[in-house]
Parts: sequence; C-alpha cells; structure tokens
Amino acid sequence: MSKRILIVEDEKNIVDILSFNLSKEGYETLEAYDGQAGLQLAMEQDPDLILLDLMLPKLNGFDVCRSLRQAGRNTPVIMLTAREEETDKVLGLELGADDYITKPFSIRELLARIKANIRRNEMAAAAPTGAAKPAGQRLELGRIAIDPELMVVYKDSRPLELTQREYELIRFLASQPGKVFSREALMEHVWNYEGYVGDVRAVDVAVRRLREKVEDDPAAPQFVVTRRGLGYYFNA
Repeated sequence: MSKRILIVEDEKNIVDILSFNLSKEGYETLEAYDGQAGLQLAMEQDPDLILLDLMLPKLNGFDVCRSLRQAGRNTPVIMLTAREEETDKVLGLELGADDYITKPFSIRELLARIKANIRRNEMAAAAPTGAAKPAGQRLELGRIAIDPELMVVYKDSRPLELTQREYELIRFLASQPGKVFSREALMEHVWNYEGYVGDVRAVDVAVRRLREKVEDDPAAPQFVVTRRGLGYYFNA
C-alpha cells in the first residue's frame, strides 16, 4: 500500500511541486492550504508523514504540531520553513517536530528525509511487545535500566515518560557506554540519515529534552554527558 503524505503549505506552486515529485516516487498525497485544514486532515486521515509549513493562515505550523502531539499523534512531522532563525527551528523541535528543512530545499534531500522518518516510524511500530524476552536483553546501567522489549527506560526502578526519539537516543548511547558519538553519527544512527552532513541542532534539542527527564540536575548531567567539541556519551 502506498504511503500517504500530508502537505500543509499555503503556496500553491510549492504544493504542486511537492505533489508531483512525491507522486513520481509512489506516494499518495493530501493537500491543505492553511493550518486549520491541515490539522483536521491529519486527525481524520492519519497520514504516514506530514510536511508542515511554519507560516500558515488560520493556524501556524507550531500550533498544528503542538495540537497533534497533545492529541497523542506520533505521525512524523517535517517542518518546512523559509526562516533562518535558530529559535524557530529549535521551537519546532521542542514542540515535537521530527525534523525541519529550510526553503529553498533540494527535492532529493527532502525525499531522503521522508524515507528515513517513515522507516524509523515503521521500525518502532513493528517492535515486538508481547513475546518472551531473551535472557540478558535488558540493559542494567546503575540507576538506569533499559528494556528494549517494552521500549521503556527506568530510572531508580521507575519508568520514564520518553518520546520515541528520546528513547531511541538513550538506548543507542547506552548500548555502548563511554563511547563518544558525534552529532553527525547520532543523526546517522538514531535519525537514520545515512552519511549525514548538515545542520545537527536537532541532536542538541533532543539531548536537552532527554536530560530534563533523566537527569537529577539537567544543568549538571550525570548520564548523558557532553564531551566538548566531540559529541555525547552515556556515563554508566
């Protein structure tokens, strides 16, 4: 079955270009030209991914993304923005967007990001939930424990409420305690962008949000630690 992508963008020429190229790649598309219509389509049609412009009539992209996440929808969201301000990009990620791409963008790069986000979402959905756990699969790392079967992280034996991305990030880092991973490596292994070269602020935002949930004091992290100039590692 073809994957469906919802395009929420008020510039018709951009919608036409995106629809044409996505259709060539075998995707079905849904289109909305304002945020209110986009949110309604997202809730009713449950697309596989949403391309969401920031500056929209009636309801902006930030509010659409916030509403989706508050409603418990985990549909991958890639924000489209003509703005270069870092605060806009960070705010979008903080509200639950999975990625962003700045206009003008290359269709090839956008398609790669779409495929990566859909693949990641499918892998998470396909994770087993009821089968018996093989012995030793659970990671015990001092005060932190990770159960890959249930996709749950525990701190002091209490489960943490993490997003899918936060879970994937800590699981990957904790799988090799003490090993430092660059932001580019994390984009490749956690975000599924092969050979990623480009903006890596999404990693910093995800780490900051993860620290707010896992650390005693996020300003002085004990578990997800920065190695200045190199990247991040898990301190077991």
